[in-house]
Amino acid sequence: MSKRRKIVPKPPTELTVPGYDQVLGHVVDLLESARRAAARSVNALITATYWEIGRRVVEFEQGGQDRSQYGSRLLERLSADLTAKFGRGFSYVNLTQMRRFYLAWPSGQILQTPSEEFAEPFEKDQSATDVSPSIEITAPLAHLAIRFPLPWSHYVLLLKVEKSEARKFYEAEAHRNGWTVRQLERQITTLFYERTLASRNKGAMLKKGAVLKPGEAVTAEEEIKDPFVLEFLGLKDEYSEGDLEEGLIRELETFLLELGGNFTFVGRQKRLRIGDEWYRIDLLFFHRKLRCLVVIDLKLGKFTHADAGQMHLYLTYAREHWTNEGENPPVGLILCTQKDAAVVHYALEDLPNKVLAAEYRTTLPNEKTLAAELEAKRQLLESRVKKGGQP
Repeated sequence: MSKRRKIVPKPPTELTVPGYDQVLGHVVDLLESARRAAARSVNALITATYWEIGRRVVEFEQGGQDRSQYGSRLLERLSADLTAKFGRGFSYVNLTQMRRFYLAWPSGQILQTPSEEFAEPFEKDQSATDVSPSIEITAPLAHLAIRFPLPWSHYVLLLKVEKSEARKFYEAEAHRNGWTVRQLERQITTLFYERTLASRNKGAMLKKGAVLKPGEAVTAEEEIKDPFVLEFLGLKDEYSEGDLEEGLIRELETFLLELGGNFTFVGRQKRLRIGDEWYRIDLLFFHRKLRCLVVIDLKLGKFTHADAGQMHLYLTYAREHWTNEGENPPVGLILCTQKDAAVVHYALEDLPNKVLAAEYRTTLPNEKTLAAELEAKRQLLESRVKKGGQP
């Protein structure tokens, strides 16, 4: 199997024309702004669409005694039909969220907190200003989208806030300060609303809350590749967070496929959603002899108990959602690498009997062999980076 490598264009001869750096800086800023604007536009349409879906579900349920009796069966049927037509994003849980979203943000309350910047377009558009409490079905989604200043990922977090006053506070502050979804999650989990209420200097608390913590910034690329956006648009989602990680995954994929005909490649960076949390499995294979899925998770650091717990979560999900009839339970492979060692750990605890576990151990690659390969690949890729090349 040939190795796939990034094609990096060679830099042209250095341009010495005065003012070039300024032009480059302006173009970079323009592209970054355009990407963010595109992501915001898509996110606004997603939010508006999901609110509208929730509205139609609720109004259908309230359309008569016979309809209200359907309850969860309506969402189950709708989920099955929409999934068959559009793919991911319309599970029963997701549709329940859309229904809850409409009930938590009824049409009369949508514009309580947005700033004048978001209200201005409606003042110019009389047809949008005079929308009745239950927005007409024919109202353009673009008009409705303006009424939701935050991405759908933010509203998913806000739905977890039980107190309506706290929910409105977090929504207003997230919009006013441009909180990323990571910021919003931190503020909710650390009870920022309650702490602000109890503070004697609320202004200082609000000013402090607007400050980004390390790791909370979101790039334009991350905004575009938000899992909710990719899911809504039906786009494939494969990416790694770092060049070294991406290089290791690529090399390990090749190594496992070259071990023999037993490993069959299924996917890379395969996404799964558990509750409101998103996870990625680095590599997913099917082992023909063992008749089971092999879930591979790469960690650029020391092996911890948390890694084992996360793998247990992956295996439970894979067994319930990805394992076909007649196949054995999936097995997990945790690969951990750091500067002085490489560790390989097989997760075999959930197998139904010891005989099957023993068969897995004798059939799967030896852990020491995998650890040695992992360490060799890491050193090779790091040496390439030091020489100025690509991993």
